[in-house]
Amino acid sequence: MSPLRSHLPAADRVRPLIYQLMPRSFGNTRETPVVNGSLAENGCGKFSDISTAALSAIRELGITHLWLTGVLEQASGTAYPDRPADVADILKGVAGSPYAIRDYFDVSPDYAQDPPRRLAEFVELLERCHAQGLRVLIDLVPNHVARSYDSDVCPELSFGVGDDRRAFFARDNHFYYLQAGDPGGGPPLKLPTVGQPGCSGGYAPEREYGRVTGNNVISWAPGPSDWYETVKLNYGHDFTTGRDTSHLPGPDAALAAVPKTWRTMDQIVAYWQGLGVDGFRVDMAHLVPMPFWRWLVKRARERHTGVFFCSEAYDNDPAKLTDGQVLDELLEAGFDAVYDDPAYDVLEGIYDAGKWANDLDHLIFTGERFHKSLRYAENHDEVRLANPQVWGGLGMQVGKSVCAVLFGLGRGPLMIYQGQEVGEPALGVKGYCGDNARSSIFDYGSLPELLKWVNGGQFDGASLSPEQKGLRAWYAKLLGVIQQPAFIAGGFYGLNFANRDNPHFGRLDGDSVSGHWLYAFLRHDAVTGQAFLVVANFHGSATLCQARLRIPLDAMEMLSRAAVGSWTFADRLVSGWTGKVAGAELECEGLGLPDMSPCTALMLEIG
Repeated sequence: MSPLRSHLPAADRVRPLIYQLMPRSFGNTRETPVVNGSLAENGCGKFSDISTAALSAIRELGITHLWLTGVLEQASGTAYPDRPADVADILKGVAGSPYAIRDYFDVSPDYAQDPPRRLAEFVELLERCHAQGLRVLIDLVPNHVARSYDSDVCPELSFGVGDDRRAFFARDNHFYYLQAGDPGGGPPLKLPTVGQPGCSGGYAPEREYGRVTGNNVISWAPGPSDWYETVKLNYGHDFTTGRDTSHLPGPDAALAAVPKTWRTMDQIVAYWQGLGVDGFRVDMAHLVPMPFWRWLVKRARERHTGVFFCSEAYDNDPAKLTDGQVLDELLEAGFDAVYDDPAYDVLEGIYDAGKWANDLDHLIFTGERFHKSLRYAENHDEVRLANPQVWGGLGMQVGKSVCAVLFGLGRGPLMIYQGQEVGEPALGVKGYCGDNARSSIFDYGSLPELLKWVNGGQFDGASLSPEQKGLRAWYAKLLGVIQQPAFIAGGFYGLNFANRDNPHFGRLDGDSVSGHWLYAFLRHDAVTGQAFLVVANFHGSATLCQARLRIPLDAMEMLSRAAVGSWTFADRLVSGWTGKVAGAELECEGLGLPDMSPCTALMLEIG
């Protein structure tokens, strides 16, 4: 099999298309936020803002799944009558990090019109989503919780209750507890917040004891770059002893036989499943033992066979809890999909790190992961495509070539981040993270360009510029094309390797081989016979003229076509271009492509 060919039997012909939506900013219509402003100053979106009109418009884009980001109750600087504000020392941003969970059985009161009814309002949102045919995902943050974690919904299940604080590690402790001789000078816990507004550098509950941070820092004095606002959960494995977790229970273990944190997390997942949540985007899944995932996912599927699990995980993190390829391990454990960070990094690197389109070829492989990778060009952790500091400063149009390739590569889920489809640029300083080309998840604020689509609650995009309307229509077209059989069930064949020595494959002055800016591949569904040729020009300013693309014989064999007769090509995106060539010419002379403008792509259906 060609090293640039990937094909597996299709398990099914349904492809999740995910829209990541953060209620805090999605529904916030306050247009002039204050830097580091409070909820009263800057406003906050509500569950009710995600209306039937909003959901219908999202569904019309082609979306099948909605990831409601940051809905679980988190540590926050905002107080409510039944919920005091957290002290500033354990917060990042005034609103707080959505990944510092304060109560796993509750949702943030910020998002409710009537905070005491917040869970009821969340369930009403779930019902609206389901009525529009959208499945709903929420975050599962298994590795850590807020320092202030204390469940008032299920107090008997609060993490830390009954822990033996004298032990660094005990199988049935929820946390890892610092010992007197650990780095940082002993108690009390000393946080890196001294000198910041409203901070003392201490946290009263941890004067006599301390806990390991979410990023495994064993110190009484964690640093400013540490996850000092969170504490790490213990799954019955002492992470200081290495990655071997073979001593942990198997997937069929009874409740009484598993570590305490396993049981608590299982009850959390069951709770949200019972309320109608359809799946989970799992944060930093590689930091949790693989035996736990095999057990948890199995139990979740026994409750609901269709529950969806997607993991954020990174194989290059030295803290991962397996010696194997962690993304493969997570899929083996039962996950439906895993993040494809490597492909994202290559594409961003074309613009900001001197990489070539050819570098994508190193990521093409046979195996389950290629077709079960979640691919994205934006999410809450990554920079905005339209931000002038990144992606070559090319603006929102760069997303066209990038997403056409990313979304066309495999059969796995795809994701669009709120505002991506209208070129939200994340300009300026909002609060905690400064001007870092990201839409802040730590602060109260709005998304100015997305607001033009919201248009006072009409969600009709009437206030968008013509360019923004065109971009959103382009994304809708792309999501329609990649739901065709060739993309949701077909095999992959990369064509750059066969065109590196082809001087007519978009080669510019100074390039000794081709494949710097052009990337091309085939997708083919053996069941329907449908085939597509995808070609993208990543260059930010050059139109690639008179390019020719060679298709080798073994690629033709994958398409079950001989090099005889005529082949036709028709773009199913927006150009309307069609072409025709004799099959005998494809291997040597190649297909003559239309002139390709900067940051554009073709999805050519082959006839």
